[in-house]
Amino acid sequence: MSPRADAPAHPTSEVRRFGRSQKWVHRATAALMGVCVATAACLYIPQFAELVGRRELVVRVHELAGLALPVPVLAGLASRGFRADLGFLNRFGPHDRVWLRAALRRDKRHSARPAGKFNAGQKIYASWIAGATLVMLGTGLLMWFTHLAPLMWRTGATFVHDWLALTIGLVLAGHISMALADPEARKGLRTGTVTRPWATREHPLWHPEADNPEHKGN
Repeated sequence: MSPRADAPAHPTSEVRRFGRSQKWVHRATAALMGVCVATAACLYIPQFAELVGRRELVVRVHELAGLALPVPVLAGLASRGFRADLGFLNRFGPHDRVWLRAALRRDKRHSARPAGKFNAGQKIYASWIAGATLVMLGTGLLMWFTHLAPLMWRTGATFVHDWLALTIGLVLAGHISMALADPEARKGLRTGTVTRPWATREHPLWHPEADNPEHKGN
């Protein structure tokens, strides 16, 4: 693969990937999601429930964390950089279909997986987890405020909430394992910058200077 036209003379230089707002939203959302998963485990797995005890307190923490889960994203909408990233995540192009076909074939060559700032897998994950969070919030409210719906609805909400929670746990485990396998991607979320060779290799269609000309990311 030939170097990108916008690559500087110093190939080891770093480029801005995320600004303060994107990092804050990711960390806050991850923390709240972690609390939801941990408290759910304490509520549904007997061994954990015995270790923790105080079920009523665990239920309240779980409910409050679930209600607060959308707050970081809603607050992040005040940031131009965060809104721009949502636009990238919501935009699915022909190169994303190429990326997905390569992933299904287990073709790990970088040349076979073209990607912009976010690859197709990251876009699908972001869309899925956002939708799942809204479903969990809706079903959780039906379970919490029992007067909002008849018994049949609440029974269905409980079924969906429980099984979707298990699915979210499995998807999050996969997400974390993939993050652990890519230290440079983790560095981008931790510090906001990545090395230019990594950006060129993993996201060849992403042009940081064009996407964020002022390098503010806020």
